[in-house]
Amino acid sequence: MTGLHPSAIAQASPNREALVFGAQRWTYAQLDDFSANVAALLAQDGLANGEVVALLVANRPEFLGAAWAAQRSGLYYLPLSTRLTAPEIRYILADSGAKALIVDSEYEDLAKKAISGLPLKVYGLGSEIGFEPLESAFSDYPAPPAIEGGDMLYTSGTTGKPKGVRRALTGEALGSDARRVARGEKLFGFSPDTRFLSPAPLYHAAPLRFSMNLLRVGACVIGMPRFDAAGTLNLIESERITHSQWVPTMFARLLALETTEQSQYELSSLEVAIHAGAPCPEHIKRQMIDWWGPVLHEYYSGTESVGFTHITSNEWLERPGSVGRPYGCKIHIVDDGGLEQPTGQDGLVYFEGKGGLTYHNDAAKTAAAHDARGWATMGDIGHLDADGYLYLTDRKHFTIITGGVNIYPSEIEAALMDDDAVGDCAVFGVPDAEMGEAVAAIIESDRAGDAYDEALALSIIERLDGKLARTKCPRFILFQSVDRTETGKLKKQDLREGFLREAHPLDMRALRKAAQLENTRAR
Repeated sequence: MTGLHPSAIAQASPNREALVFGAQRWTYAQLDDFSANVAALLAQDGLANGEVVALLVANRPEFLGAAWAAQRSGLYYLPLSTRLTAPEIRYILADSGAKALIVDSEYEDLAKKAISGLPLKVYGLGSEIGFEPLESAFSDYPAPPAIEGGDMLYTSGTTGKPKGVRRALTGEALGSDARRVARGEKLFGFSPDTRFLSPAPLYHAAPLRFSMNLLRVGACVIGMPRFDAAGTLNLIESERITHSQWVPTMFARLLALETTEQSQYELSSLEVAIHAGAPCPEHIKRQMIDWWGPVLHEYYSGTESVGFTHITSNEWLERPGSVGRPYGCKIHIVDDGGLEQPTGQDGLVYFEGKGGLTYHNDAAKTAAAHDARGWATMGDIGHLDADGYLYLTDRKHFTIITGGVNIYPSEIEAALMDDDAVGDCAVFGVPDAEMGEAVAAIIESDRAGDAYDEALALSIIERLDGKLARTKCPRFILFQSVDRTETGKLKKQDLREGFLREAHPLDMRALRKAAQLENTRAR
């Protein structure tokens, strides 16, 4: 199958609306023209098939235009979170082997700190930027061959450092990749008439992949600079949104609006509201179904794309807590010895039928994600019911999911252990009504006066600034022994349960606000 790409749509319907981001409204002709120019420029500057162009760009049409430039010319596009620190971005750029970087003017200073000394061609978006302005470099370069590229996304590695995930490129003609298009049509009813609201950052896997694939069929993608609860409701009404994609944190913020504000918007155009990224509390999901009707669709997958499940609102109401049945794959529940488990028995969730997973520069992690039969896992624990519906019961290695974003304790522990005041530590997630989970840390320190040493906690957190993104810094802290086993392992489940029994751990958000207020008064 060919023709599934914006160029084909632009040829047939050049004025068809493709992208809406605030006042910026792009037609398919504009999207095609921008992506073709960027693709030609990258080719002229030496990027060859299979090489990587990174994007440090805000939510705006140019983000997807640049991604399509790579997708249409046999390149990988690597989205970078704009919430990362310069050292975190630098690591990803170096590890990925990126040859080019496109930078939004808003993140110029961050980019300059991250790229120092790296062999990168850097282009800027915006006229007032210290890099070569992207659009002024456009010329009559010949367009590169139209072959399928792909995304390269980063997730965690065994050392706590992020690891790249990408599929081998096929070299097939642009428009040949129809797998996700077919899945979207069957499960969610995606079509050329779809008006898709993506309120999340495009550097996340789900918003990016949904948007890219909807642009293959002629749909319109509507985005936001950043999520705003009332703003999303206004967009659903004003843009006649038919489909949308969410994380549970967004539902919680929508439900926190006053009833009068919720009711003032006309939401009848909404046919499908897709959510994933983190477990959705049952009471939150029930309230959303009561409000919006049975339009919620949940799926379970991951950056690795080794498997996919799906469940509708009506199915979920019959089986609360399930993430659905597999689509395009088969699920196996396996114990530590590799034996398949019976119905209702927990084990590691493996998927069969979607091969090709590799972690960039990490053969050990790649091997650990597969068993001898070639099945692959994302490291989650769960079970199947008699009808084949999957229920997730734990996250292996205590991955923290806050606001739909994966946070990895080992990375935070490593940063904490760099502090001379920290003798040992354990990091894990604890329930949070708004974000799903919050980052908590137990810290051993011979400098702690007691379990609630506020001054020491503040100084440790302040020293993490610039090393870790703010979302990764512990929200809650207690000072006590982590009691490693004789083999050096942490009993994180025991630590977490003990922490949850603690009535008043140090709330770093409140302490930081109080310290800032005190500093302001002192001035």
